[in-house]
Amino acid sequence: MKAITIPQPGDADALVLAEVPDPEPAAGEVRIRVAAAGVNRADVMQRRGFYDPPPGSSPYPGLEVSGTVDAVGEGVTRWSVGDEVCALLVGGGYAELVCAPEGQVLPVPAGLALEDAAALPEVACTVWSNVFMTANLLPGQTLLVHGGSSGIGTMAIQLAREVGAHVAVTAGSAEKLEACKDLGAEVLVNYREQDFVEEVRAATGGAGADVILDNMGAKYLARNVDALATNGRLVVIGLQGGTKAEIDLNALLRKRAAVIATSLRARPLAEKATIVAAVREHVWPLVEAGRVRPVVHSRHPLADAPAAHREMEESGHIGKILLLP
Repeated sequence: MKAITIPQPGDADALVLAEVPDPEPAAGEVRIRVAAAGVNRADVMQRRGFYDPPPGSSPYPGLEVSGTVDAVGEGVTRWSVGDEVCALLVGGGYAELVCAPEGQVLPVPAGLALEDAAALPEVACTVWSNVFMTANLLPGQTLLVHGGSSGIGTMAIQLAREVGAHVAVTAGSAEKLEACKDLGAEVLVNYREQDFVEEVRAATGGAGADVILDNMGAKYLARNVDALATNGRLVVIGLQGGTKAEIDLNALLRKRAAVIATSLRARPLAEKATIVAAVREHVWPLVEAGRVRPVVHSRHPLADAPAAHREMEESGHIGKILLLP
């Protein structure tokens, strides 16, 4: 098969299309003929040499795909050859074929194009597990999403809106903020010109955000704590703004607040299967009803993976970038 390889870490041109052996499904796995693969920040970090795949997993980038099951391993009972599916992966999605544990595979939601389904698994699982399963966002509460126009951000806005929460977002342009508003965001903060702490406090009568979904890490840590409401939960899922910062524990104590840092890729299979099952139960009906949708910014042939990565690094996109084998 053809796959995107990374012979040496580096810039976008480090992604090299090559002929590699076809993967064979192990017991409990299905093999998917890929229709589309989602591009994620984690792929960029892997390409740069900062985010190695877990031991024993595919060395190729790609954490989510859609496609058609073309082989099943021993013991697989949930899926059959020919099923149209999408899947959460530990790696290997930038390829014509990829294997996935059956518990991390989802049916393509009714009414959604097969290609577009590749834009769902990583963002839906990330948002549902962090915002709802971990931070327990409730109706009437306020969620602050940094990077509201990203794939994760656009999903978080929609799901929070659907449970009856209020949504504040940060983004770097009027165009991105308008896209967030169209999806249901109520408080729009241009981080280049405005202080998100002040804006969120003003919008909540001084209370602050009940849940913050943060992709920046160190750079925003102190201000995120300032922006939290009493009993607030800050969930850090990215480190684009660095890894080390001081925190005022007294500020957390006074607010009875929590800082939680999580990742999805390295979780045990059983944990991922639990998250995927929850997404199928809670998110898929909203997608099939047309209430929640993947936002797809662009599509690139697999051979143009370097261009897709450059597009992501330029940060002009709104929603997801897809690769098509």
